[in-house]
Amino acid sequence: MITQKGTQTLHTKRLILRKFTLEDAPEIFDTWTNDERVTRFLTWCPHGSLEVTKQLLEMWCAAYESLSTYNWVMEFDGKVIGNISVVKIDEKSECADLGYCMGYDYWNKGLMTEAVKAVIDYLFGEVGVHRIGICHAVKNPASGKVAQKCGLTLEGTKRECHKTPTGEFLDICDYGILQNEWEKIKSNR
Repeated sequence: MITQKGTQTLHTKRLILRKFTLEDAPEIFDTWTNDERVTRFLTWCPHGSLEVTKQLLEMWCAAYESLSTYNWVMEFDGKVIGNISVVKIDEKSECADLGYCMGYDYWNKGLMTEAVKAVIDYLFGEVGVHRIGICHAVKNPASGKVAQKCGLTLEGTKRECHKTPTGEFLDICDYGILQNEWEKIKSNR
């Protein structure tokens, strides 16, 4: 059974995962929300102005009033570098789906894997979900590598099931991990 606990601050070896604040907007805009390299395979276009990022943050910060909101900003060396969140949670089935993105300058350093592992540990260990899923565009294999490094199994590929804001149809890979699989991984760490 899920026990909703909301977005709690999580610490890893190199990261702090915390709630967003409105003051984060300029750094978020400069680091990832306005970067086409980051948003290329996501469901939203690059923010054309800081005002768009501010409006998004206002919604995200207001959503923290609900304990079913799980949305973290990733902080590395005092800088905000990315975002990881539960994009869908199904209390009846006790399942959660994760989404994430990170500023281009921080790619290929193992930071997203570190953040995803921390969120997986929190969702299984504290919130009590039964299954966690991650999906990504086939054209974005780095995101799949993160899922694999975190112990998720490729469950299938949906053909052309996502249409980008630019009109391109993308194949999407689905990964998943069950609580008992996570427990085995955790006991071997």
